[in-house]
Amino acid sequence: MDTSTIENLIRQGLPDAQVQVQGPDGVHFEALVVSPAFAGKLPLARHRMVYATLGDLMGGAIHALSLRTLTPDEARG
Repeated sequence: MDTSTIENLIRQGLPDAQVQVQGPDGVHFEALVVSPAFAGKLPLARHRMVYATLGDLMGGAIHALSLRTLTPDEARG
């Protein structure tokens, strides 16, 4: 698994999102996802939205994914 594949999958599921993924070992990844779709949602709901874009890869090809999920206003603040 590579960072660009993860970024593309998240963007497909959340087309308005800005996505940055890091994961030098190809197994453990960190992602910053900024999307207006997160407005009014609690962190757990935001994370579920991102996990849904990755489907069965979570727990398989993607062993661990640390998420930071922000709205555009939160990212600017």
